Amino acid sequence: MSAPPVAPAASPAPAERAQAESPVHALLQRIAAEYPSLSKQLKQIAQHVEQHSDHLGLEKIQDVAARCGVQPSAVVRFAKHFGFSGYSELQKLFRDGIAAQIAPTRNYQARIREVIAQGQGRLSSADIAYEFIAGAIAGMNELQRDLHGSTLGDAVELLAQAPAIWVVGARRSFPVATYLAYALQHTDKPVQLVTGMGAMHEGQLRSLRRDDVMIAISFAPYAQETTQAAEAAAAQGARLIAITDSRMGPLAALALTTLVVNESSTFGFRGLTNVMALAQSLFIALAYRLELDYHPAAGA
Repeated sequence: MSAPPVAPAASPAPAERAQAESPVHALLQRIAAEYPSLSKQLKQIAQHVEQHSDHLGLEKIQDVAARCGVQPSAVVRFAKHFGFSGYSELQKLFRDGIAAQIAPTRNYQARIREVIAQGQGRLSSADIAYEFIAGAIAGMNELQRDLHGSTLGDAVELLAQAPAIWVVGARRSFPVATYLAYALQHTDKPVQLVTGMGAMHEGQLRSLRRDDVMIAISFAPYAQETTQAAEAAAAQGARLIAITDSRMGPLAALALTTLVVNESSTFGFRGLTNVMALAQSLFIALAYRLELDYHPAAGA
């Protein structure tokens, strides 16, 4: 069955458009653009601001400084660098938008601490499963809220035009890379999963050509194997799509487009729910873009 013809791009939904045009989003975009030129201390603060933008409006300057390992004066310097009179004015920007985007993971983290305290080590297997699922649901809600359609569209267009596609992801990200390599084989494009088996990353990348597209997947503390493969691909003229947790991380610095996704943490374990949903969305959007025929395979 053929997919329906690709319709002209629809206008962003009001909520998505408002989020994309919000002062907070504009500031985060500017911080990401200027990140490479910031000092070491300001980079630490920039990372904190990006990763905790959903509740920065509630944090005191002393809290921000302590979590970034800097003095409060450095936080003030950061605020002034981006055109604010001081931390209070910067904080107000985030506080004004907090009602519209209270992070589900923040509410969830408070609730899970209560569950652990009340359970006192007597949580059943079903209790643990319930909390993991609840965390996944909260994370999916946050992913849906923060997903930028234009960025996803850029990634789809890169893949649609790619002569060949390469996928790399190590350790926790390896299952995501493997799924994408499997799914992308349903296109008519050459697809290569860079496994690095036997420490042969370099050898696997020898056939990569200029304008090929690499999807690189990694999250803090960032797998060295993935970063090195992405650097080698970029040096050979490949175009990079990063799936990662920060626009200020090592993959984003190399990428033409970056898909940012964060996972909620339950009992100290990060899930794969959000990133797998994003990976599947990326492939399905590409299939629609290419108008792929659907042929169910036995045992898929």
